[in-house]
Amino acid sequence: MTADLPTDGLPNGGLRDRVLAALAGVTDPEIRKPITDLDMVAGVDVGDDGQVTVGIRLTIAGCPAAVRIERDVLEAAESAAGVGHATVEVSVMTREQRQALTERLRGGKVARGTQFTKDSLTRVYAVTSGKGGVGKSTITANLAVALAEQGLRVGIVDADVYGFSIPGLLGIAGVKPTQVGDMILPPIAYDVKVISIGMFVDDPSVAVAWRGPMLHRTIQQFLTDVYFGDLDVLLLDLPPGTGDVAISVGQLLPHADVIVVTTPQPAAADVAERSGVVARQTGQTLYGVIENMAGLPQPDGSVLNLFGSGGGAEVAARLSAGQDTPVPLLAQVPLSVSLRTGGDAGTPVVLADPGDPASVAIRTVAVRLATRSRGLSGLSLGITPAR
Repeated sequence: MTADLPTDGLPNGGLRDRVLAALAGVTDPEIRKPITDLDMVAGVDVGDDGQVTVGIRLTIAGCPAAVRIERDVLEAAESAAGVGHATVEVSVMTREQRQALTERLRGGKVARGTQFTKDSLTRVYAVTSGKGGVGKSTITANLAVALAEQGLRVGIVDADVYGFSIPGLLGIAGVKPTQVGDMILPPIAYDVKVISIGMFVDDPSVAVAWRGPMLHRTIQQFLTDVYFGDLDVLLLDLPPGTGDVAISVGQLLPHADVIVVTTPQPAAADVAERSGVVARQTGQTLYGVIENMAGLPQPDGSVLNLFGSGGGAEVAARLSAGQDTPVPLLAQVPLSVSLRTGGDAGTPVVLADPGDPASVAIRTVAVRLATRSRGLSGLSLGITPAR
């Protein structure tokens, strides 16, 4: 670890200390931790003339963040030594060093397991719908970005293996994850960590044709091998319907809360109810309903209900039956040109057009989720009382 590098009692030790302190402010953009905590600083040498040489170890050869890390390290070193008085030497971690890093990030655990257990402080929300085309992925992407904008640490698992769309909605289509040993580092968009099967498919036009066991294994790997770090909120964008993925998520994350997305149309509402019922059968909690495409605002202030009205409230009422706590209608998101164009461009409407009515509605849900703590009641803290 960098903390063990000798400093005191050596010539120019004071400058070395200042350089190390500056390097502690350099963060790996993928892991989101200081490089001094990741054993990425190989050494800091100070010459008699005050020239500083910093050695850094990248996690892998061809690290996509290499240029940024080298630049940030040079700036940090020069902030202590002076402009033009620092150089950076780049190397790559050995296999043993990478293994030690992955174990450290996993809290010393060699065996992999689902990161988001019932004892995790991460709030997990599975976003589902009864049928496709209701805007479930668009809602998920914008909700995640709105939560991240409030300072929360947010991740998305694009569990819609057949119809993956989250990378495109967040402007990172074609971006590949970085693999460090057996650990996968998810790409980051708008401060949201994202993983999707679309990131592993070379040709997005090729259909993913998998049966149940492969689907389950994929979701399980996303929840075990992908390093999200400490998240406040994890959103899962589920495929429409009540098939294999919904069942697998129910088995892997039975403590997750479920948000059902529907449109005002009665036919869509009927189908959306089924997805909520399946979630309840797997032990998950129905947190609420979001009605999308809730009407098109007109210049005169009226609303044109292209897809009818009342579907969201109807789904919430039906899903409330038999529960001690009613299932609320969280928001009615109106039809929006900005919402659609933002999705096509990979620019979430909550950032591109905060005043748009759809953006305002989604932000309302984000505020509600952001102020809801995970809580410690019933959680195992891993503490053994002293005798």
